[in-house]
Amino acid sequence: MRIVMMTAGSRGDVAPYTGLGAGLVRAGHEVTLAAHAVFEPLVAGSGVRFHPLPVDPRAVLHSARGRRLHDARTGAGKLVRLASMARAAADEMTAALVDAARDGEVLLVGGALGPLGYALAERLSVPALGLHLQPLHPTAEFPAPVLGTRSLGAVGNRLSGRVVMATVDLLFADAVRSLRRHGLPSPGLARKRRTWPVLHGYSRLVVPRPRDWPAGFEVSGYWWPHETGRLPRDVEDFLAAGPPPVFVGLGSATVPDPERVSRAIVTALRAAKVRGIVQRGWAGLAADGDDILTVGELPHSLLFPRTAAVVHHAGAGTTAAVLRAGVPTVPVPVQFDAAFWASRLTALGIAPAVVPLRRLASAPLAEALRRATGDAAHRTRARALADRLALEDGVAPVLAALDRLPG
Repeated sequence: MRIVMMTAGSRGDVAPYTGLGAGLVRAGHEVTLAAHAVFEPLVAGSGVRFHPLPVDPRAVLHSARGRRLHDARTGAGKLVRLASMARAAADEMTAALVDAARDGEVLLVGGALGPLGYALAERLSVPALGLHLQPLHPTAEFPAPVLGTRSLGAVGNRLSGRVVMATVDLLFADAVRSLRRHGLPSPGLARKRRTWPVLHGYSRLVVPRPRDWPAGFEVSGYWWPHETGRLPRDVEDFLAAGPPPVFVGLGSATVPDPERVSRAIVTALRAAKVRGIVQRGWAGLAADGDDILTVGELPHSLLFPRTAAVVHHAGAGTTAAVLRAGVPTVPVPVQFDAAFWASRLTALGIAPAVVPLRRLASAPLAEALRRATGDAAHRTRARALADRLALEDGVAPVLAALDRLPG
């Protein structure tokens, strides 16, 4: 069948769908990924077609409005600022999403576009399947991941999830209403949206399925990104020149003061007596020295298994890559769902500690690095979990769910 997948956000919100799409292509489907135009290179060689969406998420995060995200000290405050940014982006992307959706016999909707994607499916009279990278549906077992990790009790946890879902509905409300201007019929969104099945692209070994989720909400296993190529020569030379280094990267996260953060990282690496590979990322990190190499984008699946540990921003995508590599880690959560994933890494015994960006300093980071690289138990647990994750097939449940969708 002709499948249109749609997602929005940072690289970590897009890359997993390239691997899932490649798996669906191998199963005989025709797959198109609708995502921000800047991410088109991610599908190269996968067999997945690409439909570009406007909005450059990196430019948005580096704008004055994007930088103000760091002014918020709570998850709720960040959510309010994010909603304002996302509402404008949703309006800008709607026309391109409508064009992409018209070519699909089924829509696979990333969590970031949920309400709009489901509205498109309903109005085009095609089936839909949700594909989430985070556990977004309300549950009594933990609070909404974007609001923090402290339990609010069963009622409070469930209420926090409902608040987040209501906020997401609100930020897409104008875009959904605008569908009439694109020739699509009137909605029944409030009645219909609860019926769409949803699969979650992470493992039950990492986040067990909440017992109070409704039928049709399942955890499929990870969708590993489609990655090709090889490591650059300077990286290979650096790896060969000494013991395994520590990788440090904040991915698509931005920071208020890149120079200060870079200095803290360098000081921590040297205090822990480890070599380092520092990724510039969207934060613009940089470091110099014979013991530290600064790099650009490169395949995590090729580099992470060859490191002593990984320091990262705990986004869903990078967290998955670390778990797949089977190495210890030190999460430095920045915002949104990062604290949730960081808490899972410590609970699994793979990370010795969490060092949030707002409290990032060389001393606590160095101490966490000493524990991550010096205590063999962290690597043993990481390796054991990676071996179990390698046995899972996250694509198979999606194929089964497609077979169950109404025609």
